[in-house]
Amino acid sequence: MRFALGVEYDGTDFLGWQRLSQPGEAGPPTVQGALEAALSAVADAPVETVCAGRTDAGVHAQCQVVHFDTQALREPRGWVLGATGRLPPAVAVRWCVPVAEDFHARFSARARRYRYRLLDRPVRPALGRQYLSWSRRALDAAAMHRAAQALLGEHDFSSFRTVHCQAPHARRNLQRIAVGREGAEIAVDVQANAFLHHMVRNIVGSLIEVGAGERPEAWIGELLAARDRTLAGPTAPPAGLLFLGPLYPACRGLPPEVTERDFPE
Repeated sequence: MRFALGVEYDGTDFLGWQRLSQPGEAGPPTVQGALEAALSAVADAPVETVCAGRTDAGVHAQCQVVHFDTQALREPRGWVLGATGRLPPAVAVRWCVPVAEDFHARFSARARRYRYRLLDRPVRPALGRQYLSWSRRALDAAAMHRAAQALLGEHDFSSFRTVHCQAPHARRNLQRIAVGREGAEIAVDVQANAFLHHMVRNIVGSLIEVGAGERPEAWIGELLAARDRTLAGPTAPPAGLLFLGPLYPACRGLPPEVTERDFPE
């Protein structure tokens, strides 16, 4: 039987999502490793998981979606409570739903959403610092928002991918990007069909240059057209990045927070 899980985690003390050792072997702390160990204990048998989108070291998730197969007879509530009780405090399973055998956490997703939070003030944050990036320079959020609109649509995002990215091509469809401010905090919300390695953090790093007045708003569109990572801004730190979660068509029967009602079934 196949189940889908909604998982939230604080990525501060993990080396990212992906397990770096073989299932059942000790290795560096990763979210996947911790989750699989907990699920395997509940199932009393090895369990392997597939996620909607891998996150890097220090990156957090509000609702990572995972699927796994098992022969163990457990109710959804048993998977939620049993796994969460065996997970470290930084990880929790929020919900569990039985899904069709053809459901795939990665390939069934139609979109993925991220939020990057950034504090601009002269003094670094003490409270919530593991969930915020920081700029001592004052930033113009409105200019960042206007500049970011040049990225909308399907493009080659080579200027915003890391050299270590293993994706076969750099074309992605960026469906939404919005930059807003509330007090001293700036939030960058991004939605795309899929993302390249470090794509969001590289976009934010370049938008910061615009917000600080170091570059004109038109520069972001020029970077996109150049397809050259060496011309873009630095990679923004991981702490400010939150994976809000993927989106699936309504026919998959998942909770509303990961269901996009606008997609055709």
